[in-house]
Amino acid sequence: MSMRAMALAGVAVVGLAVGGTIAFSPWNSPTQAQVVAPVAPVAVDSRQIPQSDAEVKLSFAPVVKAASPSVVNVYATRIEQQAASPFASDPFFSRFFGRGQLQTRPRESQSLGSGVIVDAGGVILTNRHVIEGATDVRIALSDGREFAVDIVIEDEQTDLAVLRVREPGDAVFPAIGFANSDNLLVGDLVLAIGNPFGVGQTVTSGIVSALARTGVESTDYEFFIQTDAAINPGNSGGALVDLNGNLVGINTAIYSQTGGSVGIGFAIPANMARLVADAGITGGQIVRPWFGAKMQSVNSDIAASLGMAGPRGALITELAPGGPAERAGFASGDVILSVDGVAVNDPSSFNFRLATKAIGDTTQLERVRAGKTEKVSFTIEAAPTGDDLVAVISGASRFAGTSVRQIDAALAEQKDLPYDARGVIVTAIEPGSPAEQMGLRVDDVILSLNDVTMDTAKVFSDTASQRVRTWQIILQRDGRVNRSIVSG
Repeated sequence: MSMRAMALAGVAVVGLAVGGTIAFSPWNSPTQAQVVAPVAPVAVDSRQIPQSDAEVKLSFAPVVKAASPSVVNVYATRIEQQAASPFASDPFFSRFFGRGQLQTRPRESQSLGSGVIVDAGGVILTNRHVIEGATDVRIALSDGREFAVDIVIEDEQTDLAVLRVREPGDAVFPAIGFANSDNLLVGDLVLAIGNPFGVGQTVTSGIVSALARTGVESTDYEFFIQTDAAINPGNSGGALVDLNGNLVGINTAIYSQTGGSVGIGFAIPANMARLVADAGITGGQIVRPWFGAKMQSVNSDIAASLGMAGPRGALITELAPGGPAERAGFASGDVILSVDGVAVNDPSSFNFRLATKAIGDTTQLERVRAGKTEKVSFTIEAAPTGDDLVAVISGASRFAGTSVRQIDAALAEQKDLPYDARGVIVTAIEPGSPAEQMGLRVDDVILSLNDVTMDTAKVFSDTASQRVRTWQIILQRDGRVNRSIVSG
């Protein structure tokens, strides 16, 4: 059965937080991201049974003893709005009373995940979906100690979050070391440590089943380690470690029909996780590189037309005007084959490789242009922050609770919009605010208010702060332009 057929049959990739399972996008025709050279057959006489008591008693216990104190349980509490009436979801009653008129009441819910201590001062790395929307987060160490923590970073682009112990006192926390996840090979032994189903800290073993998997989660940097070590709900944010006891990945999702482990688990590579962890430790922001180009995978037909031996690499289809790639001399039709000698098999692997480089570094990109393969030096540049392009509406405005950012080329690329897109994009909506009640959503692109074109965040702020009787709103949602009139 094909992966697409399995997805249609109900198999889903799911997050691993107990009490609030997060459904991710089904795996749609993933590709093997690493071509491995044929291996010579192993001679039969090279295999033998254990020859001594020491070999018979080989154990992962020393690795677990070193790594498990760094893995914690994460308890996240959320306040959700629950319908007070059993008829709230009934379309018949909603038709007459309107969904907004049926009362709701707050309900406390809890979810359970795992986390990894990455700094002795009490900094913990976990998945964002474990603590998303939480009003209170606590951790429990393997020795039973519990601490309240603050959320330092929530990074939607990687589905990672950084927590910090609120009042550590004199405590010194057992931090784990990071391995270089680029050194992993398919077949390497790994251990998964976490708190599946809330039963307590659990260790499972397996191998690295594949590298550079894509189509797993709807994040911007899809480049997952696949393992057959048993991973279940509650393992999210836990550690995938090598036999040296170092962190090689953050367990994130499983591919399952039932919600339980079927031997297909996914972890975010340590090289990406470390960037987010370092930002949390230093108290800084995550500064990401920006290449400034849209890309697509190279299929067999494209490879043949470009005179390539096989389908590999990332094909540049469009360049951001004035962006780093254009200034470095790249052009549409170029195919990037490697970054600093590491092969690039598709746009996802290129984005990952670039994202793990430091701002200001010079990297060597190998490309194919007009049938010729050449190397080009490229200096890593930061993506524009857009801090001066942001507006937040408050007060008595109908748009109170709305945060927007003016669209620039980098944001347009991130949101899969044309480089010349105009308007402001909604980045946040405050729960219960007039903006939420009006029906605005995150990622709505507001094009016009009362016939005023929303060219900049300032224009939006000045216009949306006005008190008027009615608002004529033109916005783009999910690729479609919508027009509506609402009261002021």
